[in-house]
Amino acid sequence: MKRLYAGFDLHSSNNYVAIIDEGGKRIFSKKLPNDPEQIVSALRPHKDNMAGIAVESTYNWYWLVDTLMAKGYKVHLANPSAIQKYKGLKHADDRYDARWLAEMLRLGVLPEGYIYPKHQRGVRDLLRKRGHLVRLRTSLIISLQHIITRSCAIKLGVNDIKRLGEDRVNPVLCGNEEVLMAGEVSKETIDYFTRQIRKIEKAVEGKIKLSSPYLRLVSIPGVGKILAMTIMLETGPVSRFPTVGDYVSYCRKVDSKWVSNGKKKGKGNKKSGNRYLAWAFSEAAELARRYDAAARAFYQRKASKSNFMVAHQALAHKLARAAYCMMRDDVAFEAAQLFR
Repeated sequence: MKRLYAGFDLHSSNNYVAIIDEGGKRIFSKKLPNDPEQIVSALRPHKDNMAGIAVESTYNWYWLVDTLMAKGYKVHLANPSAIQKYKGLKHADDRYDARWLAEMLRLGVLPEGYIYPKHQRGVRDLLRKRGHLVRLRTSLIISLQHIITRSCAIKLGVNDIKRLGEDRVNPVLCGNEEVLMAGEVSKETIDYFTRQIRKIEKAVEGKIKLSSPYLRLVSIPGVGKILAMTIMLETGPVSRFPTVGDYVSYCRKVDSKWVSNGKKKGKGNKKSGNRYLAWAFSEAAELARRYDAAARAFYQRKASKSNFMVAHQALAHKLARAAYCMMRDDVAFEAAQLFR
């Protein structure tokens, strides 16, 4: 029997599956609801000859990939940002997209993403939720600072607002009833987020420990335990990145532009890569600039020749390169070598 290849065009409530043989002949195609039992049932007659299944990496791919892998199928996660449709097509739909995934898999040209191990995925996503809460809390802090400055002509620091043991917000608020209410509501919400963030940090630290060579990450300027765990979990096996350039690109810390004959001819997809690693190294760069002398000196040299945004990105780029080499070679951080 000929080997078969399947492609899943996945949506929020349904999916389209297409199966072709090793010669490209269409064997089966059908629109199915996002129901594991119906999907497994539809594939069952073809299971013995199934060489591989391509699943589009949408926001909801976890359940489908886990279901198929649990049934013994070889699953490939397709990277949608790297897949190009034929420009001459007059018409394309879900049926075509599913067949195209199967066809690329058959030809060996499917751009693939990394299928993160299921047993670590939950902890990684819990840290992502922490980052979400931190961003929400930051927006509330900035809003509260504006309220206080606008109404009371007082500038209150971030740490004063975040403090749980002592309320330093209400005493500085003016007597206006509406301003007082806005301050109280903001402070209570900020404190709630702070407690939830700490709850997540405690849970994550109890579930996963930094392992060698990731233990060395905390020696990088600006990288503490939480950022080190974020980098470790978002990176996965560092061996999947052949070069430091591949890793830094995945961290979104390289320029995205197309040049021909010295002239700019457009730009690529700046969002290609891992936005959580981009955030982690950006956060590390900001902390390193504040508290590490060597990192601050490098930042100031870059800023004097360009601007603060370029300098910040250059420092984050440096830290990402250092992290890759440390994880790959299991070596200690050397500031003199990084900032020479």
